[in-house]
This record gives sequence, structure tokens and C-alpha cells, in this order.
Amino acid sequence: MSHVSDEAVLAYPVQTNPQQHHLPRPRSLVQLTSFPITLKFEEVVYKVNLGQKEKTILNGVTGLVCPGEILAMLGPSGSGKTTLLTALGGRLGGNLSGKISYNGLGFSSGMKRRTGFVAQDDVLYAHLTVTETLYFTALLRLPERLTRGEKLRHVESVIMELGLDRCRNSMIGGPLFRGISGGEKKRVSIGQEMLINPSLLLLDEPTSGLDSTTAQRILTTIKRLAGGGRTVVTTIHQPSSRLYHMFDKVLLLSEGSPIYCGPASTALDYFSSVGFSSPMIVNPADLLLDLANGIGPDSKQGFEAGDNLEKEKRTVRESLLSAYEKNISIRLKSDLSSVDMASAACYSFPRGHDRRSDQWCNSWCHQFKVLLQRGLKERRHESFNRLRIFQVISVALLGGLLWWRTPQSHIADRIALLFFFSVFWGFYPLYNAVFTFPQERQILLKERSSGMYRLSSYFLARTIGDLPLELALPTAFTFIMYWMGGLRPHPASFVLSLLVVLYSVLVSQGLGLAFGAILMDVKQATTLASVTTMVFLIAGGYYVQQIPPFIVWLKYLSYSYYCYRLLLGIQYREDTYYECSHGELCRVGDFPAVKAVGLNNLWLDVFIMAWMLVGYRIIAYFALRRVLRR
Repeated sequence: MSHVSDEAVLAYPVQTNPQQHHLPRPRSLVQLTSFPITLKFEEVVYKVNLGQKEKTILNGVTGLVCPGEILAMLGPSGSGKTTLLTALGGRLGGNLSGKISYNGLGFSSGMKRRTGFVAQDDVLYAHLTVTETLYFTALLRLPERLTRGEKLRHVESVIMELGLDRCRNSMIGGPLFRGISGGEKKRVSIGQEMLINPSLLLLDEPTSGLDSTTAQRILTTIKRLAGGGRTVVTTIHQPSSRLYHMFDKVLLLSEGSPIYCGPASTALDYFSSVGFSSPMIVNPADLLLDLANGIGPDSKQGFEAGDNLEKEKRTVRESLLSAYEKNISIRLKSDLSSVDMASAACYSFPRGHDRRSDQWCNSWCHQFKVLLQRGLKERRHESFNRLRIFQVISVALLGGLLWWRTPQSHIADRIALLFFFSVFWGFYPLYNAVFTFPQERQILLKERSSGMYRLSSYFLARTIGDLPLELALPTAFTFIMYWMGGLRPHPASFVLSLLVVLYSVLVSQGLGLAFGAILMDVKQATTLASVTTMVFLIAGGYYVQQIPPFIVWLKYLSYSYYCYRLLLGIQYREDTYYECSHGELCRVGDFPAVKAVGLNNLWLDVFIMAWMLVGYRIIAYFALRRVLRR
């Protein structure tokens, strides 16, 4: 067979009328794969360091999955199922040894584009509809050479195949409002992976938290997908007997070690042959999980603690491990070595599939445009927008009334108003930006693991997408409070003041993004932001005018200090005079609050804030890269 191109991978058959010429109905779009994958994993070992000790999570796991088969990995919590699934998906770093091969080759960018990975948690944008979710995924994961119409047709075929037509225009939903059901969310997650027509489909607990009927429906869909020639591997915690009999193969793990690997239909016969037969008819999965926990079918210990409990469990596990080595391990290794990889080799990857240029399906500009469009659509329904608008406008009106038409002679009040501008719009955007990356961490990890886009395109689209709201509110605030407060009534002064406020907003937002990206924890980042804003407030040049020399450097770290100086410089000159008492004029430069900060070298303040604006965002970007590489 000749090399299969990317076009062939995405070449779905054209639907025709099933009644035409009395032909049978053609197979569904998402049922067919043009690139079968034979998955082999041999003696996979994974260890993690826990302080002074090293813990083995996986211990010599071996298996084989062929196209069209479903391998179910069973075992109690903590047995290593998800770790092994992550390793098979090429997403596990660290101390991993053994051999994992796909058609005889290692994991590569070409294999990554042919692998679908469905995580246990459905990480989806809450305010997008089902169609929007799948459509944006198609725009990012399907090659740019396909038109938007072709990508939309792929989305439509996946919606119909997975039975999502009824909820196609419903929002996904989240903690704050109800959306589609749990089963529908799981099908949307599967649909996101099916858009790329994967050859290898990995699913982590696809039936977790679902009722038996919905779980049956999900697994029926997975079974149908495997019937199209896909290699399917899934972890599952405690399937019903109906679900169990839908699996082709079962891998049973106990504390990271395999105790059975083979056909699901022969598992009970195998354990019966090694002395663990059940005296009654039971769900095969229940018996297997009991054995993985070290509980034999004829055990009388139940679940009560006793002196011999751990000893009996250890004896059962040792017996099962010994039987595995004698009866399964040798046969399994023989099967692996005798697999005709020549037939798999005919599905070899296209030459040059590891080239750097092939890492991404779409250009940087395309990724940026799609991510920006998706971000704007996702945040159009944010529940706190109205609250934020009310908060800002009410503060502006109240402040405008408090500083209503402040006379020129009341210079202390006017300076206080300018400092309030610098403080409010130096800190308010910071607290909003702190939440940006921690809230999207899970979805960012998921999409980046799938190779959907570059981090730089996401970072720029995410930060720019926030600007309309971030800049609209301070603009409205300044319009209201500037004129109500009676500040300098020249249009040029107003425009310059507005630009300085917006400038401070961008700098403050950058610092908030940096805090969020560095800590990736909302509580910790908010605490750090609180301490920082308190320091900037005190050292901003208004409250403490004579800072001791050994700590005076703090004010030069505060962007509020530079914003305050710039706003003062727009309103006043040092040689300007004001009426300090009845019939007496005083020089502005001699007023203590102005004299403490000075009004010289204001352009230097502009350049320093520019360094902060760029520097904070660079820090945020590289902090985000560090987090994603963990």
C-alpha cells in the first residue's frame, strides 16, 4: 500500500441517497478510518520521586491492541490506569521506560495528529453552544487547506453521528447555569476528537458519573467507532455486565502490575483455571476488581478490618502475579513478537512527517483569528459583565458627586481626585486579570496536548480579546468623572488624561496576567495582588511624601506612581499659580503634594511604563510556558 497522505486521512466518503438504485446505506462519516494503527506496549514502567523515596506507578505492563478492537483497562483507584493511558497517548513525561510503538514506530507529530484523547473530565467552554464548540475545534484541528464549508460539513456529520442534533444550539453549561446533560457533554468531548478522524482513540473513564442507560449509549457509540477500523483504548472503573461484554480485550491492573491481559470473554475461565472461580453468577467486572483488590471470590473477610486482612490480600496478589507470569506473560510476549508487523508497515507514516513545519495544521495567523473569535464569543455571555458595568458606573457617579465641580483653589481635592484615578485604574484591572489563566488552565492543557495551536497565538488572542471590556469601562469612567469633577476643561487635557488612564489599565492588566500565570492558583494570586497593591498605594507618592532613603526604591516599582505624575503633569505646570487663600496666589510647584513627586521628565515616566507594559506580558508568557511543560 502506498503512503497515506493527510488528505487521505480526512477524505470522508460522500453521502448518497440510500434509496437510490436500491443500494445499501453507505457507512457513516465518522465510522471510517483510512489509517489503521496497531498499538504495542512492552514492559512499560513508570516511577515518580516522592521526596526521599521512589514510587512505582506502572510495573512491567505489556499489551497489544489491533485496529477494530476495544481494550478496557480495569483496576481499583490508584492502580495506574490513567497513567498508562496518558503514556499511550504520548503525554507522559518523566521516568518512563519500556517500549510503546504504533505500527512499529515511536510516537511522533504525525501520530499525534492521528490520536484522539478524551479526558475523564469534560473540559469545555460553558458559554459556547454544541455546534460552536465543535466548529471552533474543527477550525483549529483540521488543515487550513480545507474550506470553512468543508469543516462545517464535518461538524454536521459528527453531530448527526453522535446524536447531538437535539441539543446542537444549547449552551454547554457550567457551575453557574444549567446546560446540556452529562452524557451529551461526554459525546461533545468525543465529537471533538472524532473531527480529526483519529486512528487511535483513547478515553479516560468515559462512563464516569453517568447512569447505566447513558453509559450504555456512550459505549455503544465507542463500539461503533471501533468498528470503523479504529484502535480504541479506554479506562473504566466498574462497568456493568452489559458494558463488560462489549469489550474485546481487558487489561487488569493491581497496584500498577498486570494480573490479566487477554480477551474479555475468557477472563473468568482464566481465573477459574488458576484457582479463583466464583461459586455464583456474578458480573465479570466485579470479580476482576475484587481480585485486583486482593479479595478472592471465596474470601470470608468481606470488607471488615482484621489482623490478617493485609496478609490475605498480599497472598492473593502474589498468587495472581505468579499465575500471570507463568500463564500470560510468556504467551503475550510470544504474541507480540509474532505479530506480522509487515502488514502494519504498509500503513507507514508519510515521509517527512516529523518535520518541524508539519507540527501545526494551521498557520499562526489562522490560529490567532480563530482563537480571538472564539474568545469574544465565549465571553459575550459572562455573568459578571453587568455587575462590573454597574460597579464602575456607580463608582464614577458617586465619585463625580463627591468631587462635584471642585474649584481651582481647592488644589488638594483636585490632586486627590487625580490620585484616585491612578489608584482605581491601577488596581481594578489587576484583580480581573489575575483570574484569566488559572480559570482556563485545564482547557489550555487539554488543547495544547492535542496540538491545536501555538501558545503564542493563544496568549495574544486571549489578552487582546479582553481589551474591549477592559478599555471600554475606564473610558466611560473617565468621561463621567473627569467632567463632573471639574478638572481642566480643555479637550486636549481630557484626551491626554484618558490615554494615561488606559495606559495604566494595560500595565496593570499585564501585572495581573503575570501573577496568574506564575502561580496558577486564584487564591494565591489574589493574595499576592493584594499585598502588591497595598505597597503601590502607600508608595504611590500621595500618602507618604517623604519616604526614607533606604526604601524609596519601592515607589519606582509602582506604575500608579508614574500614572499619578503624568495626570498631575497634564493638569498643572510647576510655575502655574492658584488661589491658595483669599486674594493670595501660590505656585503649584510649591504645594507639598506636587513638590514631593515633581513634574519634570514626564516622558521618562511614559517610557518606564512602556517597559512595564511589555515586561509584565513577557513574564506572563514565559511563566505560562513553564507551567505547560510540567
